[in-house]
Amino acid sequence: MNLAVRPLTGAELHGAIDDLAALRIAVFAAYPYLYDGDAAYEADYLKEFIAAPDAVLVAAFDGARIVGAATASPMWAQKDEFRAPFEARGIDTSSLFYFGESVLLPKYRGQGVGHAFFDEREGQARRSGAAAATFAAVIRPDDHPARPSDYVPLDAFWTRRGYAPVAGFVTELGWKEHGEAEETLKPMQYWMRSL
Repeated sequence: MNLAVRPLTGAELHGAIDDLAALRIAVFAAYPYLYDGDAAYEADYLKEFIAAPDAVLVAAFDGARIVGAATASPMWAQKDEFRAPFEARGIDTSSLFYFGESVLLPKYRGQGVGHAFFDEREGQARRSGAAAATFAAVIRPDDHPARPSDYVPLDAFWTRRGYAPVAGFVTELGWKEHGEAEETLKPMQYWMRSL
């Protein structure tokens, strides 16, 4: 495979929204998110995310096909529920960069794309003057009934990248899981590192 990773800009970015929405739905359907996605919601979410000043959307390509994507933008531009754990502790969100999703189709994993996604997003955060980068990951119990026997959490990868979970920095985000009739809130743990 000949993978290329680069930021999308301008018309290319807006033209890829539907493909990116479908990619998010496909990847987040698996454990640990178990997301029962909606294409229209996803497209609106991505449009809103990339509209933030200094936002970046990085894509992984296999030829012309987008097989992975990662987003980042200033924390101050995020929704209240994303900012709340920081603002409740008096942390100035204008010094933080928020990393949204990082999604990659399974057959392309283990080839360095995850590192490239972090490199690109950290570079954008530094260029934007951020002092730290942060992201949130869903918290699931080890004995969750949907957890595959071969599941490997990404904690070790994130730790190698210099990130650590921030004690007490948990927010709740709602989405509909497969098998749920409606959205329920899920706990999300923040990880952070200085830049």
